[in-house]
Amino acid sequence: MRTKPIGKNSAGEVATLALATFAGGCFWCLVHPFDELPGVERVVSGYTGGHVPHPTYEQVSSGTTGHVEAVRITYDPDRIAYRTLLERFFRLIDPTDDGGQFADRGPQYRTAVFYHDAEQKKAAEAYIRELEASGRFRRPIVTRVLPAGPFYPAEAEHQDFYKKAPLHYLLYRAGSGRDDFIRAAWKAPEREALKGRLSPLQYAVTQEEATEPPFQNPYWNNRREGIYVDVVSGEPLFSTKDQYDAGCGWPSFTRPLEPANVIELVDTSHGMLRIEVRSFRGHSHLGHVFDDGPPASGGRRYCINSAALRFIPKEDLEKEGYGRYKALFEES
Repeated sequence: MRTKPIGKNSAGEVATLALATFAGGCFWCLVHPFDELPGVERVVSGYTGGHVPHPTYEQVSSGTTGHVEAVRITYDPDRIAYRTLLERFFRLIDPTDDGGQFADRGPQYRTAVFYHDAEQKKAAEAYIRELEASGRFRRPIVTRVLPAGPFYPAEAEHQDFYKKAPLHYLLYRAGSGRDDFIRAAWKAPEREALKGRLSPLQYAVTQEEATEPPFQNPYWNNRREGIYVDVVSGEPLFSTKDQYDAGCGWPSFTRPLEPANVIELVDTSHGMLRIEVRSFRGHSHLGHVFDDGPPASGGRRYCINSAALRFIPKEDLEKEGYGRYKALFEES
């Protein structure tokens, strides 16, 4: 479903926005993971699928209105594919739970993909079949694929909750069990085979959440130009264009090269409350992200283990299959 025109794309064609709607339990937890993706214009928390017009949070929470908590995403399909949104959604939920999601129980927390056109329906059903065939989940997938209907935005205090109450948001995520499930469900199935092709340190960091020693790793002070990819999956993660010396002894970056290839989870290990960074497809533990980065570059510091990365210098990008990134290092 296309919505309003937003101008013209690089081909000179009229570009329009589209809608995607997902229900995945508490809507607080679904906003940030989509908000950070290039091509996503807006994420709204709300209620859909029920029989009461303009319901309140209290009504929906009672489980009697037929609504589920959901998010409606406005996105530019010329910049981000619906498939990418689907993949991220299913990394945020337990699609085998028909009684709610994690700590939140009841029909108002069931999962669903609400499609806006036949293409979205086809894509959602095909992806669910892929997940079922993969054998990743021991129980059947019960996430519904339903036609989109009226969507009612939630009250103002529920919009962008991760920004308005960041500590409350992190504590809720940590206690809900969502992120623990994601870590367990999406571990690399070939972990034993990885021991044969990774060094002991690479395996310990990416698969066992270990941390390498500061200042004793190959990339903390790297001065060559190039990109970093996941040592397990090869997905592009960071660029030296965004790398800086934070004085911590690990490679530090102001942003990911490809935000869609990075996922953030709450980490309460070692008695701390931190945001863990993992690769999306490889699900490798990479490091953590902090809010003490350069303010002029957004204020974030991605503190990453060298052992989780493979560096590809700019002169090797083409032969390594990453030629699309050569333009980053070409002189203007």
